Amino acid sequence: MASLRTPGLRLIGERLARVTPIVPPGHSRNKMRDVADVIRRRVLVRSVRRLGGDVHAVVAASFAPVFGVVNERRRILYATDDFAAGAELINVAGNRLLADEQRQLATADTIIAVSPTLVEKWASSGHDVILIPNGCDASLFARTDQVAAARDVRLASPVAGFIGHLSERIDFDILEDVADRGISLLLVGPRQQTLPVARISRLLRHENVQWTGPRPYEQLPSYLQAMTVGLVPYADSAFNRGSFPLKTLEYLAGGRATIATDLPSVRWLSTDLVTRASSEQFAGAVEMALSIPTDPAVVDSRRAFARTHDWDQRAREFGAAIGIRPPP
Repeated sequence: MASLRTPGLRLIGERLARVTPIVPPGHSRNKMRDVADVIRRRVLVRSVRRLGGDVHAVVAASFAPVFGVVNERRRILYATDDFAAGAELINVAGNRLLADEQRQLATADTIIAVSPTLVEKWASSGHDVILIPNGCDASLFARTDQVAAARDVRLASPVAGFIGHLSERIDFDILEDVADRGISLLLVGPRQQTLPVARISRLLRHENVQWTGPRPYEQLPSYLQAMTVGLVPYADSAFNRGSFPLKTLEYLAGGRATIATDLPSVRWLSTDLVTRASSEQFAGAVEMALSIPTDPAVVDSRRAFARTHDWDQRAREFGAAIGIRPPP
């Protein structure tokens, strides 16, 4: 799409533009963070001016101080994670994140959170919080059985797989337990730079484990096609309890059996189409799921359930929450 000649601003649709401020390295550190915040605000002002200047709402999906910069009519805090709980994970001082969190909560007109844990956390301190969980691209993953399996997958069937960011949020002991049982294990996704390479290397010593590295989003159905079971092996941490792993819904949209650790967001889905398992029970649950013959009716049920959580539905909920009506 055409550039609007403002750094980082590009039109990506008829009514949608993306602005990507370029900030200096080390922007998570205190002093550089202040510099980055100034840059973000200036780029936002220039971008809005270029787009016409009238702003219905600013939606902040972080604690960056952007409210009030462009004379918006509404200020929306969109909490996609419990950032304060994940201070150590994202290498930011916890006391500053807590202060940023309180400032953003006090300034926002509307607060939207993706997980029931975040809703409960902030509601307990007197805030009105709307729950709008993550969704999935149901139509993309519905093509899983219509596409060829990715050619670079070399594992013997059946395959249990994880699609996502390999990071410290993942319980690698669970994955090792799965691999130790001789189960083919496919990992698809990038590695968090701070995650020790040795953590993945131990897994890759198993001949029945393959890691592809990152793959384009639109190619993910071809990797899910190679899998029989999708895994959500998140560690039990405050940060993960405040999250909503959308891969749970993507696996279901692809018609795959899904095994997840017992996160509040998984419980919120309230469906027996996802098997919840403790870290000790997880590998056994995977083994059991792999032994069950595929039932077309169950596959259809998984896909139908995922469609009720499609991003289109989430967008309508979000629009209603911030006072925007969908086009006729």
